[in-house]
Amino acid sequence: MPVPGPGYSITVRVEAPPSTTAAGDLTSAIGRAGGVITAFDVVESHADRIVVDITCNALSADHAGEVTEVLEALPGVRVRKVSDRTFLVHLGGKIEVNSRVALANRDDLSRAYTPGVARVCTAIAENPDDARRLTVKRNAVAVVTDGSAVLGLGNIGPEASMPVMEGKAALFKKFAGVNAWPVCLDTQDTEEIIRAVELIAPVYGGINLEDIAAPRCFEIEARLREKLNIPVFHDDQHGTAIVVLGALRNALRVVEKDITDCRVVVCGVGAAGSAIIRLLQNKKPADIIAVDINGIVHTGRGDTDENLQNIAATTNAEGRTGTLSDAVRDADVFIGVSAPNLLSADDVASMNSDAIVFALANPDPEIDPLEAQQHASIVATGRSDYPNQINNVLAFPGVFRGLLDAHAHEITDDMMLAASNAIADVVDPERLNASFIVPSVFDNAVAPAVADAVKKAALATKPAEPTSRGGSSLPWSMAEDLDF
Repeated sequence: MPVPGPGYSITVRVEAPPSTTAAGDLTSAIGRAGGVITAFDVVESHADRIVVDITCNALSADHAGEVTEVLEALPGVRVRKVSDRTFLVHLGGKIEVNSRVALANRDDLSRAYTPGVARVCTAIAENPDDARRLTVKRNAVAVVTDGSAVLGLGNIGPEASMPVMEGKAALFKKFAGVNAWPVCLDTQDTEEIIRAVELIAPVYGGINLEDIAAPRCFEIEARLREKLNIPVFHDDQHGTAIVVLGALRNALRVVEKDITDCRVVVCGVGAAGSAIIRLLQNKKPADIIAVDINGIVHTGRGDTDENLQNIAATTNAEGRTGTLSDAVRDADVFIGVSAPNLLSADDVASMNSDAIVFALANPDPEIDPLEAQQHASIVATGRSDYPNQINNVLAFPGVFRGLLDAHAHEITDDMMLAASNAIADVVDPERLNASFIVPSVFDNAVAPAVADAVKKAALATKPAEPTSRGGSSLPWSMAEDLDF
């Protein structure tokens, strides 16, 4: 199933004899080893040798090593250097801070720093709400993690989680113009995390919790929402749920089913699965059946924690018991956020006609998409090398753009449902089909559409702000102009 991709791209610099067959020998060797060449550049040419940079995609780090070994085995060929292009992207980090104002002379300095900055500090001290207008807070999000549940890597700690958090910050900026910064905390104590976020909150207009293991993530998010006057959003939960619901809405359009007639199976009841179930309940499906490592979640199980007890009480109306295979029989929708290779082709065949399968475990899904397609009408994964990629980047940049623009103090289910509908609506009826139920992550229409929907939903529930200065310490002529 896997194919060589850019995640394991290498550039190999080799010396080779200057023969007429040299290029063919090199490329053929890489082809035999299963590599896919994406660039071939002669960087030096001499009477006795040529030096070539060959860039190719591999399946894994081990496979990249095998490609290199095949080249070294060729007569007269010497490998000078191998560069892993993924590591090169991360050298020195992926984000930086830039000044938005000129600092070219004394006048600039006197306004941006001393003595002029003192007047701005005094204005904020007199009215703290002015911080949203006069500081980076108006457009800043903290990406907070303890490194306990990073991607498919697990509990790798704060330092090792930084590349992921940097990437998140880069996506915020790229897709929604939001300034985001990694905050990787060297603790996995719930109380310490909550207190740390409380202490840094004045700098930010929103908090994006990331890769914090369940069940601690539930308590951390809930308590921070109570304590802070800015939105707190756990992307592993709510970002995933938003995109899944948007994709499901379009998938049901394709197969012409109504959600209220559908039985939905959710496999995996951690952070993502729990949030999907809770947001999906707003759509009132006929039933939801949750499945974890110990089978179907039901009220009679004695091994459930508080989260599972709450889910058991609001799902599985028929009281089903058994395995995942028992759960999917006669189901209309399968949503997997669990582990690889849990669902078989026979399981999919046992589902209702026009079945929908979202196998979202990464990097390897619950079922090979090609197998699922034998029996399901629509298949989606979390991977970029198959149609219908369910990716959180469709949600979180636009969600925070909308929250910041609305000066929102919280995020609600209504705002998340608005975001979900906005993602679905980007795929217009002319383009909607079984292989295109969600827009591309590079579709420039997505983030603005989501931001607009979230902002409208936020403003609809927000008390009207006074149109006068309303206690602001800003000069009267600036108070409105500086608002977002």
